[in-house]
Amino acid sequence: MKVYWVLGAALLLLHPAAAQGAVRWCAVSPAEAQKCAAMSQALSAAGVTPAVRCVGADSPRDCALKLQNNEVDAFSLSTKDIYTFGKQTAFKMAAGESSVDGEGTAYYAVAVVKKNNQAISINNLRGKKSCHTGKGRTAGWTVPVGFLIDSGRMSVMGCNISEGVADFFSASCVPGANETGDPASLCELCVGNEATHNKCASSEQERYFSYNGAFRCLVEDAGEVAFVKHTTVMENTDGKNSASWAQGLSSQDFELLCLDGRRAQPQDFRRCNLAQVPARGVVVGSMVSSSEVFNMLEEGRRHFDMFSSEPYGGKDLLFSDNSTHFILAEIEDYKSWLGSRYFNSLRAMDCNAGGKWAQYIPSNLRWCVLSHGELLKCVDMAAAFNNRSLTPMIQCVSGTSSEDCMQKIQARPHCRFPCLQDKEADAVTLDGGFIYAAGKTYGLVPAAGESYTGDADGSFYYAVAVVKKFGESIGSLRDLQGRTSCHTGYGRTAGWNIPVAVLMEQGLIRTHACQVAQAAGEFFKGSCVPGADQEGFPKNLCQQCIGDASGQNNCVRGKDRYDGYNGAFRCLQEGRGDVAFVKHTTIFQNTDGNSTGSWAASLQSKDFQLLCPHGSRAEATQYAQCNLARVPSHAVMTRPDTNVHAVFGLLDRAQRHYGKDAGSSFRMFDSSGYSGYDLIFKDSTVKLIAVGDRKTYKEWLGQSYVDALKVMECSSAATVLSTSSHLLLALLSFLLLLFSTP
Repeated sequence: MKVYWVLGAALLLLHPAAAQGAVRWCAVSPAEAQKCAAMSQALSAAGVTPAVRCVGADSPRDCALKLQNNEVDAFSLSTKDIYTFGKQTAFKMAAGESSVDGEGTAYYAVAVVKKNNQAISINNLRGKKSCHTGKGRTAGWTVPVGFLIDSGRMSVMGCNISEGVADFFSASCVPGANETGDPASLCELCVGNEATHNKCASSEQERYFSYNGAFRCLVEDAGEVAFVKHTTVMENTDGKNSASWAQGLSSQDFELLCLDGRRAQPQDFRRCNLAQVPARGVVVGSMVSSSEVFNMLEEGRRHFDMFSSEPYGGKDLLFSDNSTHFILAEIEDYKSWLGSRYFNSLRAMDCNAGGKWAQYIPSNLRWCVLSHGELLKCVDMAAAFNNRSLTPMIQCVSGTSSEDCMQKIQARPHCRFPCLQDKEADAVTLDGGFIYAAGKTYGLVPAAGESYTGDADGSFYYAVAVVKKFGESIGSLRDLQGRTSCHTGYGRTAGWNIPVAVLMEQGLIRTHACQVAQAAGEFFKGSCVPGADQEGFPKNLCQQCIGDASGQNNCVRGKDRYDGYNGAFRCLQEGRGDVAFVKHTTIFQNTDGNSTGSWAASLQSKDFQLLCPHGSRAEATQYAQCNLARVPSHAVMTRPDTNVHAVFGLLDRAQRHYGKDAGSSFRMFDSSGYSGYDLIFKDSTVKLIAVGDRKTYKEWLGQSYVDALKVMECSSAATVLSTSSHLLLALLSFLLLLFSTP
């Protein structure tokens, strides 16, 4: 039932037409309505414009609904509510509340450690003991846990945040984490009250509760890191706290953990923090002038005490009692106003379905596969994951091509969340060239990436041009003209996009009307480019291919024996090409006894060299200095409304059982049992990693790689212009012929 409080003319529920020239302010309680009426009267008497008219509501959520329905124009919200309501309601930020410091910041969330514990950093918190202010609290739970999830340091399966935290830390004190389903380790370090009762209570009955309690947990060596706010250390050291546990504490004995892996003094919190948490903010409707509302508030506070609630029998009415003035919201977008770190932390902790920025967790993750071998491996993967009760469950969907999988995953333009009937798949693993198309054309985002070393730096590899050491006299890329070539596949990164882009950038391949394939066919005498068996493509791009074991499917992607990295290298070894365009690890995977293939049994890595882009050759081990490009690894792509943290949480938990060093019969990064290679994941993958800050396809690929791909793109505008020009010339020719006819 909606309640409206009538406090004189200022509190009449106004129809929008009656509120012209006034800001309709939303009040969520009788006490707020009383303060709003007093504010309206004071501002009116002082001639402050626009005038304020007060509208009653039941709650902040009701205010958001009224804003959406154009029944109110403005109101103040906490930052958590701004995030929550921003997903469903269109509004602008008009102002932030601020205290004396003028920052508009409520506080900074920080991670505190003892100075003498030099072994700990933000990058090695796994397995440590942690102290938190309380479950669900901002500085002690939401920000640190959200940061660890968002950065990929912590994985969470099925959005079970408590289980993820318990899996990450060896033991913790998280007051309030004693609900049904909460792992026992979350309360293991808690101590209760002086009589050791009420252990892990979400109140002062737990001595390690709240900011001071979490810091005490660190001081008394129960935990190794405490998640608190930036003032906590200074408030409890250097004689500021008279409690017995704080006696003799010096602020110099504690340090903050910084995001760059370094540490800092407690006073350096502005540079070294997990996130800046803003104070309350004033939101306005999309058709309301933000600056006009801000000016009204700033002028109005000179005539009315906006930050005092005591006369109206409440606390923090309309605005926070701790604020002193307003600051203009220079950025009206609420996500930017909250700050990327804080917003991403909130989003990482958000598992509710619904709304623009909601993160949907499917009960079944439908994986799109591209070949019969991938389908067989996917079926075994689904069964293996199910045996370990990993969620969401895997279902396998066959696609005819990478583009077909992208289309199956993409939400239709008319689709409204969650609209699952319009989606046939949820995830697919793609290489860089297809990641570009998946992001640009289909709106997909990366959820996890392959690492070929086991860390974040391993999510890159080098695209190289390989030749036989004692083969043809090829000393540079220029010498490749008129030679034969082996490629991993049409549209693939190391085997096509990068080498062709480099040859184009060096002026060795010249395209006409964006006919890249035709230009490559003119440059090379003959090639094997699996997937180039397309209508209109030069026949010589498939000339060096040999098909499958039965001689069928020549040049067909995924079926030709020269397909992929190993296939392109085999093409070179068997003399079908003078150069192979692969990644830097391909040589070593197929030489020195590392390959089980009969064609590679006697190969030695020392018998192959690399072509450098500036006209020289180098040994295979010098790939970091001699390569065509440093390119991103393959990534698992999904829709932006899918919870990428849940996808990574599933894969991260799975690779503990089925990864590189697992003893299980099923191996995620081994395709040898399925008569293929690089199925679903590349066989050279050591570990799957979270995307961290590389949340979009452009961020995952990197600007230099995106620029290289743009070289390969045809300009649609140029194509349209060219077509229009031809039509215009044809029309002019017709008119000239018509008028010249006697």
